[in-house]
Amino acid sequence: MNRVMLLYPPGKMYQRSEDRAQCNIDDSATATVHACNDLGYAASVLRNEGYEVFLKDYQTEGKTVDDVKADLLLFKPDAVFISITNATIFSDLEFVNEIRELRDFRVVLKGAIFFDAEERLLKTLDLSNIDVLIGGESNFVILPVIDFLLKGKGGLDSIGGIIYSENGELKKTAFNCWETDLDSLPFPARDLMNNALYQRPDTGEPMATIQVSAGCPSSCIYCLTPIISGKRVRMRSVENVFAEIEECYYKYNIKSFFFKADTFTINKDWAIALCDKIINSPLYGNISFTVNSRTTTLSNVLCQKLKLAGCFMLAIGFESGSDETLKKIKKGATVADSINAARMAREAGLPVFGFFMIGFPWETEEDIKRTLDFALGLKLSYVELHIAMPYYGTGLYDYCREYGTLNDTSYGFDVVNPNTKGTAYVSMERINQLKRSFLLRFYLRPSFVADKALDCIKHPSEIKNYAFYAFRLLKNIKGLNK
Repeated sequence: MNRVMLLYPPGKMYQRSEDRAQCNIDDSATATVHACNDLGYAASVLRNEGYEVFLKDYQTEGKTVDDVKADLLLFKPDAVFISITNATIFSDLEFVNEIRELRDFRVVLKGAIFFDAEERLLKTLDLSNIDVLIGGESNFVILPVIDFLLKGKGGLDSIGGIIYSENGELKKTAFNCWETDLDSLPFPARDLMNNALYQRPDTGEPMATIQVSAGCPSSCIYCLTPIISGKRVRMRSVENVFAEIEECYYKYNIKSFFFKADTFTINKDWAIALCDKIINSPLYGNISFTVNSRTTTLSNVLCQKLKLAGCFMLAIGFESGSDETLKKIKKGATVADSINAARMAREAGLPVFGFFMIGFPWETEEDIKRTLDFALGLKLSYVELHIAMPYYGTGLYDYCREYGTLNDTSYGFDVVNPNTKGTAYVSMERINQLKRSFLLRFYLRPSFVADKALDCIKHPSEIKNYAFYAFRLLKNIKGLNK
């Protein structure tokens, strides 16, 4: 039987399952690690076809390269599948070179960085020990890739969305083509995943990630989603999603969920139908979940349904407090939309986690301060403040090149440490000072501290979790002064 090892490499924690953001967990203010669903899907697909699989998230378990080597020697894989990020690509390739010295096996890397990548950029990377690069969604691609590498079945040239080497030449297959029947995929192999690693941030309970859709029709210039997953929204059926919820609840005793979507509320009728499915089931009142939204895809009815069905947090990408910036980044929303969305959520009793972005190449210090003051005035429960990260292939990358704010390479950076020198008018050092000041102002507000203290009094078990995030927040805020 052929054996395939699926893993996240050791090192700093990144959101490796998230192609669009690839968040730096360790250095962020409040981000939490999500379950390794990309590995879980690959494991299920391969196992269903008779492969023996081994899955481990070494980064989140805090393991070392020596731990990986020990598992390699014990499991003896014929192929290794690794999920990478733009920021970790260099260390990930060094890791591959090191473990390949132990034994001979085929190597497949999956990551947004490889989506239709230009050859001149790929040539800056040491790909000598890599067989296939999967750009973006791997769920439907991994089986034919492994079938070819280990069994000689089919041909790589007929598999969409990959890059491979043939006779020393890099070859790309057709990109911009995506599978539409998401219901046909098996659920992630949670029996192979260490589910206790992925926790609801306030309670510390296991939290499963359930991907409900793929694709986004929006045109935000900083986002990789429309590039990697396409602009057509591909939804799973409500019944299929609910069946996965039931499996998590009854088989794995998981009661908290992150319903992953590029925009969960993009189809209001679908979102309400899922809420109704939960409300009218035996799981009602026994599960909780978090979802994301745009400011323009909410309604009063939807907010009320989300709250009733068990939504404990609504994440919204507000991005900016400037209509001019919102227009330039093609957000398709206005400041008035942001105010309205925050109001609807607040009236429904939904806590809101707001995401904002500063450091766009045209921004002055006054522009940045406008966004920060706006964020404070929305009365949100939590915020995450990112610095604009120009991923290669996005409109923001072109803007930064036009304004002359790009560093030399687009690899090895993230939204905490982006590949820019700042804006055309504000240095990166000053941006970090403004970010530090904002985070202190937001999280040291008397109302916020009192609110969290009350939560801890009501639920003493949450004290440890709040203390962990408070310590990390203060540590990372201090690091912004460097």
